[in-house]
Amino acid sequence: MDLEQSLIEYCKIMDQSMPSEREIFSLTGPTFLTAIDWSNSHHRRSVAASLVQGVYTLERDRRQNRQAHQALAPPWWQFFNFRLIQTLVDSHDLSYFGAIYEFFINAPFPFNHPPQYVVAFRGTINKTGNREQDFKLNLHLIINNLANSSRFQIALDCVHQIVQKVGPESVWIAGHSLGSSIALLVGRQMIKQTGIHLETYLFNPPFASPPIERLTNDKLKLGLRLANSVITAGLATAVKTKDPFMVLSTWVPYLFINPSDPICSEYGGYFKHREDMESIGAGRIGKLATKHSIGSILSAAASGKKDCEALHLIPSAYLTFNVTPSLSFKEAHGIHQWWRQDLHFCYKFHQYK
Repeated sequence: MDLEQSLIEYCKIMDQSMPSEREIFSLTGPTFLTAIDWSNSHHRRSVAASLVQGVYTLERDRRQNRQAHQALAPPWWQFFNFRLIQTLVDSHDLSYFGAIYEFFINAPFPFNHPPQYVVAFRGTINKTGNREQDFKLNLHLIINNLANSSRFQIALDCVHQIVQKVGPESVWIAGHSLGSSIALLVGRQMIKQTGIHLETYLFNPPFASPPIERLTNDKLKLGLRLANSVITAGLATAVKTKDPFMVLSTWVPYLFINPSDPICSEYGGYFKHREDMESIGAGRIGKLATKHSIGSILSAAASGKKDCEALHLIPSAYLTFNVTPSLSFKEAHGIHQWWRQDLHFCYKFHQYK
């Protein structure tokens, strides 16, 4: 083996053994949160995002065989007085895709209380050993088929069990990217099956359609949205699909969107378009179109079903936009942005009526 090849092999070994700074809580975590105010939305968001990062680091610990004192994941939950009680394992690649955390301080809180349990889900890991299954699930997401995955079924079963044990008021669900899609599906199904509303934190949730919101020409943007709404409303009327928003309308999850992230930015446009349609007197068309996607309608027609929902669409939401300029896609889509102290936010509440 020549010197160049030796250096390449050495770099590969070092790449596998040296952790990223992003995995080390003391370097990149919200260490400033030494006293949590559970009524503070910034604190709650930061804790939820950190617990999601804990799942990413758990899986990296498993892949790198980092155990005991070498494990990097525990500070991501221990700092906030949570303990890990269960990891959720993908039945295909045996990766850790989720975690169940329990708050272990039994003390009264004068205002908002901490969750007793948080179920958190990671997103895609673009590394050997995770890439194949995670990308496959992303494809299922795009074709509106994520609800048929074993990963979702495992997640839903676990949340069901916890809610039955302690009640819905003490449970949060949270996820990032692909993990936020799983959390969103769990939240939807809990309402449809049990009528239970769970506090839900969705970081950079994928919107399964072209990112029209990223266009800079406002007239073109509006034109495309109008055309899409008219076509979608027409198809929905012709196929006579069921209304998926009737049951879901009172559930209001927290969505955290970066407008520079093409994966999630369209949620901003999706909700804003409803207001635009009302303002031009086309609210009826907009209301019908906002419940469906063209893909889900055609899928329903092809299968003969009337309840093939567009699973990424939701009627109501609290939107938080990080409008701080992002230097790269990785930064715009990353989980770490959501606990930074130097961010500039815009907020919007949408209640479906």
